[in-house]
Amino acid sequence: MHSTVISSAWIHHQADKFFFMLSLVLYKIINMNIKYEDLKKLFYDKLVKYGASAELAEESATLFADNTLDGVYSHGINRFPRVISYIKDGYIDLDAKPELVESFGAIERWDGKMGMGNTNAKFLMNRAMELAREHGIGAVAVKNTNHWMRGGSYGWQAADNGMIAICWTNTNAIMPPWGGKTPKIGNNPFVIAIPRENGEHVVVDTAMSQFAYGKLQTLRLQGKELPVDGGYDENGNITRDPGKIEKTRRILPMGFWKGSSLAIALDLVAALASGGNSTKEIAAKPAEIAVSQVFIAIDNERMNAKEFSEQLIDETLAFVESSEPIDGPVRYPGKGSLDYRRRQSENGIEVSDEIYQTILAF
Repeated sequence: MHSTVISSAWIHHQADKFFFMLSLVLYKIINMNIKYEDLKKLFYDKLVKYGASAELAEESATLFADNTLDGVYSHGINRFPRVISYIKDGYIDLDAKPELVESFGAIERWDGKMGMGNTNAKFLMNRAMELAREHGIGAVAVKNTNHWMRGGSYGWQAADNGMIAICWTNTNAIMPPWGGKTPKIGNNPFVIAIPRENGEHVVVDTAMSQFAYGKLQTLRLQGKELPVDGGYDENGNITRDPGKIEKTRRILPMGFWKGSSLAIALDLVAALASGGNSTKEIAAKPAEIAVSQVFIAIDNERMNAKEFSEQLIDETLAFVESSEPIDGPVRYPGKGSLDYRRRQSENGIEVSDEIYQTILAF
């Protein structure tokens, strides 16, 4: 007679898969509109219910609401149930505050103390900007923090303050390295932001995979294939079928070996700079926790006159957008988020009633 031992790591891995698949299922099932302030209050009330201070709940709820407003459901409303589950399981310490570990002039190391990931990230980007105002550039690396949700949030944060930003995070092992079959590297989202005086900033927010899981789900529901190969099916064959890739979770790195190389390098620099965990250590934990991140701010106003910066950016973007379109407008990075923000600010935020009710039930 055989006995089966189910580890806590396996249980939480299955829970992560459940919440991930829930977000996929509900990603485009939109059947209600909600005002921004009402959505933010929903997040705020639930965070306070599970022990967050009023200040932390306000900051975190604002970030979740902003992500949803900009159409980033995967790291807004759809991600919120998993965050609550992490709080309930003790993975997120709502009382923790980041702690300075070492200072090297314009460079600092911090310990996130397993606090709320999005508020930690906001605090640390603010700290990088403070260093940049003093030195022209500021770099902050943090260990033992949690998922920052939408990395682009901190690019927008810096750009709103006239700063150029470069930041990234490592993650759990969710992607096979180039030439490999099993997931051993992280998606490791990477952000670059360039400020514009009119607020229409250039913000790159990209993971190291060829397609985001949300994109796979959208095309599957539309009965469409990917425009290029995006991953592997159950037989190990390269495929453009989004449903098969969702099933195996064997996504391709963007640019094949290039994305794989970048993912590995970003992981190593984040771990070395912070003195924290690499993807290897994160993968051994019961959930995606205790990640390492880097926040770099550059004070553009100390380096360039505003007139020069604005002219350079405007002329460059106009040159880019003058490219003959294939099927739709040519857009600079960040323009899609702005369009979503304006539309949903006017008409209300489109959300799934099912996931809204799921959050209400917590």
